[in-house]
Amino acid sequence: MAAMNLPNLLSFSRVFLAPLVMVFLTMKINIGVFPLEKLGVDVSYGDILAGIVFIIAALTDTADGYIARKKGIVTNLGKFIDPLADKILVIAALISLVELQRLPAWIVVVIISRDMMVTGLRMVASAEGIVIAASRLGKWKTVSQIVAICLMIFNFPGGLVAMWFAMIMTVWSGVDYLIRGKNIIFNTNT
Repeated sequence: MAAMNLPNLLSFSRVFLAPLVMVFLTMKINIGVFPLEKLGVDVSYGDILAGIVFIIAALTDTADGYIARKKGIVTNLGKFIDPLADKILVIAALISLVELQRLPAWIVVVIISRDMMVTGLRMVASAEGIVIAASRLGKWKTVSQIVAICLMIFNFPGGLVAMWFAMIMTVWSGVDYLIRGKNIIFNTNT
């Protein structure tokens, strides 16, 4: 089956790695990592396992897009599963951080709301035969979210500040998509 190529398999791997991030992050392993405790970093072995899995999953996002474009194997399945896998991974990590009380739930709601809005806009555009490509700002949003989530998973100081920055980038890129798609949204021709 041509649709099951390496980039799509990498995207699917993120879907399956997301629950592992949640399991490791929320495991009740309350044993701190001794060398890091000396540096004042309150991190457990579960945090480290979750962080490693999250980083591996985030790297598959970079790899799948690069391989698909370089080899010219872009498929409809890939166009579907890649952004879905990204959202599943990020949302899984954010929900786990809320459960651990490291992250306020309202920040997660803002991030998820933006993603739903952009997805809805893209669906409407697609129905009109218009493709709304990822913007540079959207890519920076993704990078800022991944960095902030990593900092929060590893419980590093400044993680919440990084998440605030990521949330601001998220809102900013969402507004950018709305501005670019205003003609689609307010088109009265049906």
